[in-house]
Amino acid sequence: MSARAEGAATRGAAARGAAARGAGPVAREHDLVVFGATGFVGRLLAAYLAGHAPAGTRIALAGRSRERLEAVRAGLPGSARDWPVLVADAADEASLAGLAASTTAVVTTVGPYLRYGLPLARACAEAGTHYADLTGEVLFVRRLADEVHQTALASGARVVTACGYDSVPSDLAVLVLHERAERDGAGHLLDTTLLARMKGGFSGGTIDSARAQLEAVGSDHSLAKVLRDPYALSPDRASEPDLGPERDPRSVFVERDTGQWVGPFVMADFNSRIVRRSNALQGHPYGRRFRYRELSSYGTGFAGRRRATLATGVLGLAMAGMADPRTRPLVDRLAPKPGEGPSEQVRESGWFRMQVRTTTTSGRRYQATVAAQGDPGYAATAVMLGEAALALALDGDRLPPAAGVLTPATAIGDRLVERLREQDFTIAVEE
Repeated sequence: MSARAEGAATRGAAARGAAARGAGPVAREHDLVVFGATGFVGRLLAAYLAGHAPAGTRIALAGRSRERLEAVRAGLPGSARDWPVLVADAADEASLAGLAASTTAVVTTVGPYLRYGLPLARACAEAGTHYADLTGEVLFVRRLADEVHQTALASGARVVTACGYDSVPSDLAVLVLHERAERDGAGHLLDTTLLARMKGGFSGGTIDSARAQLEAVGSDHSLAKVLRDPYALSPDRASEPDLGPERDPRSVFVERDTGQWVGPFVMADFNSRIVRRSNALQGHPYGRRFRYRELSSYGTGFAGRRRATLATGVLGLAMAGMADPRTRPLVDRLAPKPGEGPSEQVRESGWFRMQVRTTTTSGRRYQATVAAQGDPGYAATAVMLGEAALALALDGDRLPPAAGVLTPATAIGDRLVERLREQDFTIAVEE
């Protein structure tokens, strides 16, 4: 399928009937399967669902080891201790096909997705089963769009990537900005900037995902061009605007509207491409001149400059260390291992606050805020991923009419906004 046809077919999915409207299969054994429930984020997600899924929701835990799955289940509260466990392996296509056919939706935490994610996503697309993950990997999403999108369109499956801190806050912030501007008759969005502030930790899984992409580029240098392309995930690349010299900055500077010292945001390269994909999949409702970037904010004055310079330098050294095969073993020794992550104290004390400002074609200016308590990559991500999965499993016709390889904004949209507000997330827009 061509890039232009990918976007057009997604927008035409409503005509495909009940499956494309999100009704999903009616005779499945489970509503939702958690694949990778024994991993660090998988355990957090299972615990969240045990406490927040509506009574009667049919949830199963899946992974490679029955013994480890049963141990996770034994630590859950209440009726969750009776959830079924399903043995399936990311490398065993037959077991994944059976898993996908048994449920309305699958949510997976098994990464790096570039290594392990494609077979499950393909099985879900073939079975008409909705799928959610928390990838932050550009190369995986590009491959998924190329290889699975058309199959998911045909079956009515919503294959939804980036349902955690990467990239729900970014994607939903721009969605609600667009909706407010549209209601006000303010025109399309033009230059749009996200300023991120956060407190949290890193897990071995996050580091491993970054490593997987760098290793892929090392074995296929053409992939570096994909990673550099600001519209790498667009289904309609030829129609995208020129970002201009100030997009996706790599150094620190004073942001003129706020006077804050800012620098590159660690997930900007991924989040920005998801937001741009959302715009293109919907036929560019944000506007054909919509330009988007993400920055980390560090405060004003000398202290802000020092924090910005230090954080940006550390980020650059870490990425350079992982990219160079000579220094990668040193980074591997220092970084958390897969399955490891921040302590409960760190997770509970964390927070994030994203402020996204835009100017519209009529000259009006708006700001969206998305914020929550809890470590953004883990405690808050368990909420975002859990609510996205429950929406796919349970909300049916309340979701936007779409199918294919989608983003949180295009697959779940306002329903996810509602669900997260119910969990005390701030998602607000002001002029």
